[in-house]
Amino acid sequence: MTGRLFVISAPSGTGKSTIIRKVRGGLDRLAYSISHTTRPPRGSERDGVDYYFVDRAGFDRMIAQGALVEWAEVYGAYYGTSVPELERLTREGLDVLLDIDHQGARNIRARFTDAVLIYLLPPSLEALEARLSGRGTDSPESIRSRMEKSYREMTHCAWYDYIVINDDLDQAVAAVRAVIVAERCRKGPMEEAVSKIYPSLLKAPAVPLET
Repeated sequence: MTGRLFVISAPSGTGKSTIIRKVRGGLDRLAYSISHTTRPPRGSERDGVDYYFVDRAGFDRMIAQGALVEWAEVYGAYYGTSVPELERLTREGLDVLLDIDHQGARNIRARFTDAVLIYLLPPSLEALEARLSGRGTDSPESIRSRMEKSYREMTHCAWYDYIVINDDLDQAVAAVRAVIVAERCRKGPMEEAVSKIYPSLLKAPAVPLET
């Protein structure tokens, strides 16, 4: 059975990283997309585990070869998602979680039309502002700027397949898991598995029940 891509997007402060970590820990056959980046490793980060670390020339070659389905520059470093890596994982029958923004999600959907897009929302703008303020690392002006950016990002949730509101962490994790399980049980993805057990079942005409 070929795996599928599950994109998760959310504004900063919504709890996306925590939800992804918990979802990954509760489902089998679920891989995580490791990005390529031009920035150097930090601390104990390992190549092929946290990121694939490449130089700028290598990254540019991947772009020119069409090997990246999406990429972006963040604080002077480049990050991107490898097409061959996604295809390798899905060929192995693994579903893949991707943590990317709405622009990357559009590129994923254009290249992989059966990808499933999930958007995480905070329970309210007030709750999001409280989370950002609670970090104690940003000035009021910075928080205000980030709130404006977050709201603009949140408007893109309108074209995602699923929306999950993170009002309660356990419920949000359960909701994302439920999406993945439900999508796995769609007839299309299940046809190969069903046909191996019941070779003619999905092709057979309906047979009246004898009484």
